[in-house]
Amino acid sequence: MRVAVLGGHGKTGRAVCAALVERGAIAVPLGRADWADLSGSLDGCDAVYVIAPNLHADEPAYVAEVLDAVRAAGVGRIVYHSVASPCVPAMPHHLGKAVSEDVVRRSGLAWTVLQPGAYLQNLDLTGPVRVPYDVHATFGFLDLADLGAAAATVLLDDGHVGATYELASRVATVAELAAEAGVAAEQVDDPGTHPWLSAMFAYYDRHGLPVGTLPLRALFGC
Repeated sequence: MRVAVLGGHGKTGRAVCAALVERGAIAVPLGRADWADLSGSLDGCDAVYVIAPNLHADEPAYVAEVLDAVRAAGVGRIVYHSVASPCVPAMPHHLGKAVSEDVVRRSGLAWTVLQPGAYLQNLDLTGPVRVPYDVHATFGFLDLADLGAAAATVLLDDGHVGATYELASRVATVAELAAEAGVAAEQVDDPGTHPWLSAMFAYYDRHGLPVGTLPLRALFGC
């Protein structure tokens, strides 16, 4: 099977490509340079894994454009990379993914949606961990290797068309992860680099981002 991974050169895309290759599939990582003729870049592909750029100003429009190219290329299978808890009004970029999920579901294609929790790899546990939200807030954390394996599973195995899966490898707090690594954890001020990130940090501070681990275990048959 030949799978195009749109956004395939970032850390998420690399994890998906690696897992596809491990399963014996052909992974085709596509980046910005391939947008000049996206439908042409998809020629010969059996499926597309869609990762939008981080904090895209209009992700639904981006996804709609991708879907047009997918249909033009005659590809009938798509997996959309969303986010856990996409329908949270306090996080604008999550809402953009919620609308994009609707666009995908109405596309007429054979679709699956993955909703990953926060990546474990986003935390540097080699030294003191400093984050702009409560270190005791609960999260469903996802390991990138598990994300890649889950993506390969839904793309290559039967039975996942029309399914939506929230994904987390484990439930923990930043403080717990830091303690396991033998380092300190502390909350610091929000750097204010992007208003959507500030909104996300404020939400995390109050509510964390809990995600159950059962869907991932079920995908892996354990």
